[in-house]
Amino acid sequence: MSDLLQLIPDFPVRQFAGLLQTLERHQLSVTDLLTQDVVDIGKRTQLPLLDIKRLCAAVVDALHRDFGSAIEPPKASRFLKRSLTDLENQWSTISTLDDSLDRALGGGIPAGYVTEITGESGAGKTQFLLSLLLAVQLPPPYGLGRPAIYITTEAQLSTKRLSQILSSNPRFADLSPEDKPSLDGILSTSTPDLESQEHILQFQVPVEVERRNTGLIVLDSVASNYRAEFERGALGNHGSNMGARSNELTRLGALLRELAQTYNLAVVVANQVADRFSSPFAPVATPRAAPAAVAPSFTQESPLASRSRGLRAFSPSAVEPTSSIAEHVRSSMPEPPGLDDFGPPAPPALAFDHQQRWFTGWGDDPFADYGLKTPSLGLVWSTQIACRIALFKKPVYGVHRHIEDEADDRGMPALKNWRRWMKVVFAPHSKATGQGLDGAVEFSVTMAGLKAVIKKEAHDN
Repeated sequence: MSDLLQLIPDFPVRQFAGLLQTLERHQLSVTDLLTQDVVDIGKRTQLPLLDIKRLCAAVVDALHRDFGSAIEPPKASRFLKRSLTDLENQWSTISTLDDSLDRALGGGIPAGYVTEITGESGAGKTQFLLSLLLAVQLPPPYGLGRPAIYITTEAQLSTKRLSQILSSNPRFADLSPEDKPSLDGILSTSTPDLESQEHILQFQVPVEVERRNTGLIVLDSVASNYRAEFERGALGNHGSNMGARSNELTRLGALLRELAQTYNLAVVVANQVADRFSSPFAPVATPRAAPAAVAPSFTQESPLASRSRGLRAFSPSAVEPTSSIAEHVRSSMPEPPGLDDFGPPAPPALAFDHQQRWFTGWGDDPFADYGLKTPSLGLVWSTQIACRIALFKKPVYGVHRHIEDEADDRGMPALKNWRRWMKVVFAPHSKATGQGLDGAVEFSVTMAGLKAVIKKEAHDN
């Protein structure tokens, strides 16, 4: 241990004088002490293992102090005694750069929680995330005054679009150079597979968060790597793949929540959606079967109700097989148990088909005129997040006229534009939007970022 005082001049050698002499006699250096196993050092020097462990811990603490990264033990009073003012000061949000969207979100994206932004392709998820990457660098109350980390699993970070928002948004115009966001405040990385994603989130991200005092972590998107890992070639072992995926999603959720709560930062993930189809047991209605006095119903039927009707329609008593088919079925397989053998059915209100309309964002409005969607990764991932924001889009059609159609009032219908809405499905700090799109905020994607559409302008359109 001749190099101990050269590396750590202020090390308390008197407390470990006997140990240091023995280690010096066996020609062990500080590197050997920190890299070799304690049992191996004990066998070589015949020293007590507890004394060697205390010496190793003292050397590590001294090196941490020398490098300026010593970890102070937390004070219990800081967590046990908090006034209402302290809790209010701790609450902070990240603006969306639009006042109407911020009001709908209860002030913005909250720090200390995991927030999901879900929607179909082209609904504005990436534009939402890019606005947050710049807004988090703003001083309070619009931001946290801290940099951001952007983790992508698909396309690379669009720096050109960020520069466009930065130069076009009026909120950045009157800021001083010290307070104005920049691209230097955004750290970007790519995770092409699930293994690299887990390694980056578990080891590299905490180091960068502590080094840069990061205020926002963006994962775009969370479902891409899981789909590639667990859904391809899963026909033979679908059950085991789903179980493994559920475990991985639970680990990811716990890791993201720990990062958000430990460093008081916001974690925002983008999620994809899939089409939700009605039950295959739903009967197909024909005009002849419908009574003439009953008006046709345009309501969107619950999957639970359609499935229940389908089971009654296709009951064994309603279908009469031929004698040859019936004889073949009876000879090849045992008689299936009746419905009464499984006990009383669960209440319909507890069925997943009925409950998912309240936490997915789609299906809560029976008169909706848009297709139903379901956020990817299922119920397991829905329990890992604290806030879900759903983005909707609907096409706007117009009439496309040709030169030869001047004499005719009719024209070819063509897609003119898209209308988009933001809806709060559930959140710990803000009330949910409600059924359908009645309470949702309509917005448009502009050069300056997201901008809410005023109701008067929406009616004029």
